[in-house]
Amino acid sequence: MPPTLDIQGLHAGYHGREVLAGLSLPSIEAGRITALVGPNGAGKTTLLRVLAGLVPASGDVRLDGRNLLEAMADERARLMAFMPQFVPQRLSLTVLEAVITSLRASPTPLVATDADAQRQALEVLDRLQILDLALQPFEILSGGQRQLASLAQALARQPQLLLLDEPTSALDLRHQRQVIGNVRAAAQAGAIVVIVLHDLQAAASWADTVMVMMQGRLYAHGAPRSVITAAMLKDVYGIDAAVEETARGGIHIHVD
Repeated sequence: MPPTLDIQGLHAGYHGREVLAGLSLPSIEAGRITALVGPNGAGKTTLLRVLAGLVPASGDVRLDGRNLLEAMADERARLMAFMPQFVPQRLSLTVLEAVITSLRASPTPLVATDADAQRQALEVLDRLQILDLALQPFEILSGGQRQLASLAQALARQPQLLLLDEPTSALDLRHQRQVIGNVRAAAQAGAIVVIVLHDLQAAASWADTVMVMMQGRLYAHGAPRSVITAAMLKDVYGIDAAVEETARGGIHIHVD
């Protein structure tokens, strides 16, 4: 059986304010891209941060049977990689050094020698078509370049669980396609991929499963065409819109 991520009765928040109010989700399967969508404040990023061990929580969260809420930091680091929406600007490393550092930071090193680490890091940068940035300092990169470099750090570790928060928000269309192609490859290699997206059109195009969150709870889940509907947009986002099927089997959203 492929590994799954199972979340039941999850509570989490900040400064005494509950954001996730007993959140339960259907099993999230490996080999697929699962997109979390919903309005601002719905709890999407909070959920990713809980899974990454950055926000305290209560409930039951299991990755292939392992209790993540009780896992030590080194076990989490071995199992998952988290790409935040906002990547630190002040990082006194080159892009290549940052990716190698990510490889070395795993409790079970993914590479045996320095030469192996450099080779593997360069391969990931090449797949993302940012090999030309390898020797550039992180702190001089543009926002989009930082996103690509941060994704390279996450993909290099070959995690069982890949958590991505708005990974394409600062990218042009060509690089968006490049990112999603690499994320899709990670899923096909056996990773569980959970990605937060605000762009519903992108979620409809890229995700296998869409989970709509609203006020810290699950509103709906399923294939994009069954979930992204005019009724959902009205209920969750408070907008009047038409959702039409395209000739290629996708959907297009027309907002009135």
